[in-house]
Amino acid sequence: MMDLQKHILRVGLLLGLFAVVATTLVALTESSTREQIRENEREALLSGINALIPHEQYDNAILQDKIVLDATEALGTEEATTVYRARKQGSDVAVILTAIAPNGYSGKIKMLIGIYADGRLAGVRVIDHKETPGLGDKIDEKKASWILQFEGLSLTSPNADKWKVKKDGGEFDQFTGATITPRAVVDAVKRSLEYFRTHRDELFAVAEEKS
Repeated sequence: MMDLQKHILRVGLLLGLFAVVATTLVALTESSTREQIRENEREALLSGINALIPHEQYDNAILQDKIVLDATEALGTEEATTVYRARKQGSDVAVILTAIAPNGYSGKIKMLIGIYADGRLAGVRVIDHKETPGLGDKIDEKKASWILQFEGLSLTSPNADKWKVKKDGGEFDQFTGATITPRAVVDAVKRSLEYFRTHRDELFAVAEEKS
């Protein structure tokens, strides 16, 4: 009887030890995986930013130089978004902000928009959409070069009244068989430029250090 009890005790201790070891390994694996996911997300974000603002154009820690905007109607956002600021030798270079075109053909179109300090567009990239493959998805840089045409443009080049697709009397091409998608993107980019013009100083402002 004593031997049986000792055997049961040993088995119980071994099972308990196994459970502790297994739990520890799972926790360590989860922690390591979580950190790797964060690093991958950080690298993807930095890559997206550098596609708009080449790294040689700024020298600050751009992922740390940021502000958070509440939901902003002018940008089409319905939740808080982060604005990253590029600077060089302390001078303002550009901001990278998120904007939403709410009226795409198949829903919302999410964009990352870079705007230089002088109001010119550094570039625009679509980062999420559900537009029709072969038609509206030409807003995606991987599908076509249409989105690249915004680089260097501003509210004065072209004039504000020309920030429309050609079908509406503007200067931007629509896609064959798909006008709604490019119309939505052009309008959202224009509204982002207008927002930047109005809030430029706030977007570049450096938070005061608390004493």
